[in-house]
Amino acid sequence: MKLLQRAAAQKNAEAQYLLGRIYWEGRGVPRDRVQAHMWFNLAAAQGHAGAVSMRQVAATEMDQNQLMEAQRLAVQEVKSK
Repeated sequence: MKLLQRAAAQKNAEAQYLLGRIYWEGRGVPRDRVQAHMWFNLAAAQGHAGAVSMRQVAATEMDQNQLMEAQRLAVQEVKSK
């Protein structure tokens, strides 16, 4: 998980996508739609096809407040680097 987080922070789209999957499925972490969408969004912005698809799936299961929070976190992640 730490290696994925480090790679994702360095804008590695595959690592971002995999973190999204981990949060989406709750593998070793609490299931978190907001975190999943945030990571899918960041990977999708780099053209990761799987992330584009999963971002759409995640959005269908989230309310407007969750989507806005995921977007806020994605912007914060980009600005912090």
